[in-house]
Amino acid sequence: MAVPSRSSPSNLDGVRSFGLVALAALAGGIGWSGHVLALPVAFAFPALWAFSRSRLIAAAVSAAYFLAASRGLPQGVANFYASDLWPGLLLWFAASLAFVLVHAALWTKLSGKGRAARYLAAAALMGMPPFGIVGWAHPLTAAGVLFPSSGWWGLAAAAAGLLAMTTRCWPVAAIVLAGFWLWSAATWTPPPPPAGWAGLDLALGQSLGRDATLERQQELLGAVKRKAGEGARVVVFPESALGFWTPTVERLWRSKLHGTPVTVIAGAAIVDDAGYDNVLIAVSAEAATILYRERMPVPVSMWQPWRSWFGESGGARAHLFANPVVELGGERIAPLICYEQLILWPVLQSAQHSPGMIVAVGNGWWTKGTSIVAIQKASARAWARLFGIPLVTAFNT
Repeated sequence: MAVPSRSSPSNLDGVRSFGLVALAALAGGIGWSGHVLALPVAFAFPALWAFSRSRLIAAAVSAAYFLAASRGLPQGVANFYASDLWPGLLLWFAASLAFVLVHAALWTKLSGKGRAARYLAAAALMGMPPFGIVGWAHPLTAAGVLFPSSGWWGLAAAAAGLLAMTTRCWPVAAIVLAGFWLWSAATWTPPPPPAGWAGLDLALGQSLGRDATLERQQELLGAVKRKAGEGARVVVFPESALGFWTPTVERLWRSKLHGTPVTVIAGAAIVDDAGYDNVLIAVSAEAATILYRERMPVPVSMWQPWRSWFGESGGARAHLFANPVVELGGERIAPLICYEQLILWPVLQSAQHSPGMIVAVGNGWWTKGTSIVAIQKASARAWARLFGIPLVTAFNT
């Protein structure tokens, strides 16, 4: 009678590697589903990366995690450019290259402190420019869910937890982190808006910022008056709400706000010969000022630095490390426009200046059919809870 052959070590390695890749995709998909309490699932990624058997498998694990976390990009690009999925798929894979290359290059067979140090380097690189420019889905974003209201100590504890997940002590680390996660989920409360502030979500689609008619401006002003009637003294509109900021638009808004104590914060674009700034404007009856210039616009669709290499102009300027906090009426504000909510360094740079609140805005008309706006909101909520500060959001869909 024939005796069944045992599985060869190579077959077992193949099954194990496939399992790691599948689990990485699951961690990316669930962790970045747009539900703030699901963010800690991303903490599984360091363990899956660390226990890969080869650099190639580590690269595959990294790709699976990143591509699953950013799965809305192909559809979003197709919506933005009114094209088929192919350009979005190409951009999706291109965006993953930095994440995959960094984690593949720093992977090591060494266990213990050597492996943890390598992961720390990878996490740091993906948190700061230049790699951090596409450093989406950073597991540290979950720090606010695991350790709410703990500030920098909570961030340090989350970083230590990530490093522990790359060692042989990962089961203990996972149990401890799960305990904090369950406690946080049981007691979770969303970060409240500050008193007297109101964020306005709109559903005006692609027309927001592109419809420059008087009727649209009056529609927005009507929304301000309704919020003022409810007691709001500061009303926040989404990114691009005012379109191109011109002296004519300024005069209209200041005249219509005459006799009211309301200040409006709204997104706009300021254009010159070299390109444009994506900004937040603060306008009241007394004055209108540029409150904030976006530090990191969306790469490719907005930020196009290669134009200058060929003597061309156009595209949004990236102000990188400028204006991390701004002041309005004695309040220190950490503004985050759209893409800045998906990456690590803008919010951490702002947090160094002890802001009293986070103001997060976006214009997500192009994200229809994806969870991108939900992920942005979840990230902003997690950061606000980590530092125990109020949050105001305003999105257009």
